[in-house]
Amino acid sequence: MSKADRGSAGEQELGPKRGAETKSEGHYDCACILLPYPRPAAATTQPEALERGHSGRIPIGLLIRTHMEHCRELQTFDCILQLSSAQSDPVCASTSNSVGGRLLPLEIQLHEAARRNQVGRMKELIARKVNVRVRNHVGRVALHWAAGAGHEQAVRLLLEHGASVDDADAFGMNAILLSAWFGHLQVLQILVNSGAKIHCENKDGLALLHCAALRGHMPVLAFMMEDLEDVALDHRDKRGRTAFHKAAEHGQLEALDFLVGSGCDHSVRDKEGNTALHLAAGQGHTAVLQRLVDIGLDLEEQNAEGLTALHAAAEGTHPDCVQRLLGAGSHVNALTQKKMSCLHYAALSGSEAVCQALIRAGGCTNVADYQGTSPLHLAVRHNFPALVELLIDAHSDLNAIDNKKMSCLHYAALSGSEAVCQALIRAGGCTNVADYQGTSPLHLAVRHNFPALVELLIDAHSDLNAIDNRQQTPLHLAAEHARQDVAEMLLIAGVDLNLRDKQGKTALAVAARSNHITLVDMIIKADRLYRREKGPQRPPGKSLTFRQDHGQETQQLHSVLWRLASRHLRPHEWKKLAFSWEFTEAHVSAIEQQWTGTRSYQEHGHRMLLIWLHGMTLAGKNPSKALFEGLVAIGRRDLAESIRKKVNAEPRAPRSCMAM
Repeated sequence: MSKADRGSAGEQELGPKRGAETKSEGHYDCACILLPYPRPAAATTQPEALERGHSGRIPIGLLIRTHMEHCRELQTFDCILQLSSAQSDPVCASTSNSVGGRLLPLEIQLHEAARRNQVGRMKELIARKVNVRVRNHVGRVALHWAAGAGHEQAVRLLLEHGASVDDADAFGMNAILLSAWFGHLQVLQILVNSGAKIHCENKDGLALLHCAALRGHMPVLAFMMEDLEDVALDHRDKRGRTAFHKAAEHGQLEALDFLVGSGCDHSVRDKEGNTALHLAAGQGHTAVLQRLVDIGLDLEEQNAEGLTALHAAAEGTHPDCVQRLLGAGSHVNALTQKKMSCLHYAALSGSEAVCQALIRAGGCTNVADYQGTSPLHLAVRHNFPALVELLIDAHSDLNAIDNKKMSCLHYAALSGSEAVCQALIRAGGCTNVADYQGTSPLHLAVRHNFPALVELLIDAHSDLNAIDNRQQTPLHLAAEHARQDVAEMLLIAGVDLNLRDKQGKTALAVAARSNHITLVDMIIKADRLYRREKGPQRPPGKSLTFRQDHGQETQQLHSVLWRLASRHLRPHEWKKLAFSWEFTEAHVSAIEQQWTGTRSYQEHGHRMLLIWLHGMTLAGKNPSKALFEGLVAIGRRDLAESIRKKVNAEPRAPRSCMAM
């Protein structure tokens, strides 16, 4: 891709945000490409435009403020260097420096010239009395740029004109540390000959030997050990790690061999108790790991948390390292301080390859950690279906419970994973285990509104009427949280509507109290069906639903019922009509709770009539005839006759309504 094409692609697709993300991950080469490109103008907000300056590009200071700390954590000083040096615009370079001032244009040019090794331009600027020790927003001086980039001429020129050889930036990185980090031996020698302190360290405690070892710069390492005096071979950084640790952590095999040959302590542990073996295994450096095994490091050495190198390799999802350690004799069932096995860490990370290797080596699938959690619990909790299948095939206990008495199916219901739930049920997982709160998997699926899981658990013969510690059934929870879809599934499946919670409320009362009108009507419809059919039964040839009917065949009657309720029924007459149709006191009371006011009886009556119509439709009865008889029964023959005439006068009146 040409430079022009790359610029165009950057403008269209990449943008500064991706550059920042690249930096935060330490991808130096990618960041070099991403950072120079502006974001499309359409995406620019006014505050952002103000911060960008005249070029329209995001100032690098904005990226640095967000991502520099993460770069420092990863010790990607190459990223920090590129971040700080990226040419965005004058706003970038004129960000506040370490003493609270702002870089002047000529000072910016000096930094850029040092970074680019433009010695002639540097001489011109120095001749114009530009301060060679002026700092930018991260405390970096021109000498840092020159040393980090390996520009010998620029370094010599700056030293000749008063640059301080030991000035450090905001991260404690001085010129000699930067030269060691980037492997510029000649620059490092110039700095040493100019009196640079060789026993310096940055704010993370990294010394010269650390910088060279973790980057694998062999000539620099050789120079330090052969030509410098009193080099502390086992000097520790702030985390207690030596150069040997760093070489192992970053996979620098040649540097590691050099340090061992130089007599370093290879059994040393950092502040977290990690040996070099832990660090190499955790980062997946197989060759380094093998060398450490050959050296004779203890495979069963545990860090402060009780992790062995095998735990670290499993946690980092490095199958090759796991295989090497197992082949070398690592104990596959070693436990940490929290009683976690290597399989626990493999299940946490979701690595099938690591799990397979551990199981083949004899890893126990049913060991419980300090919380009573098995590897299968973790695989289910983090929704790794393939790993769940693998652990099931390895004879994991499907019904093991943790310290909260939660089974794997509880966690599957919590996560909403249909695939995991199916796998557990298919393998024989018990659907009716109750946890410490008396909650079943069905309770959890209802509470968290996973209709597909609810259907799956119902089909698996879950106890629909199981009660928790509050004596709530799954339907109580559906009523409380307005879960209409799952409530209908439970109603169709045939729940007991008479069960009461600790407050003495049925699911109908809970729905009414919570003002869930649709649910109230659905429960009343189901209760009337159960009473008529002596239990839940699906009418032959009909698909059962308790939702409001919007079918074309009943639309005419809906209009009749609305006019009846809103214009003709007197207050309390709707109740008389309801009782004549075998509505219960609980039904009427639940309907009344949703509306108040002098004319609320109209809405109550209309809802009651629609509920009644649902029952008539399911029973296959003539609703017009039943309505006529009901009105006559409450002493409103006049109204019954009037409605009959209007219905019969309608051109689409059904012939089956002749009784009216």
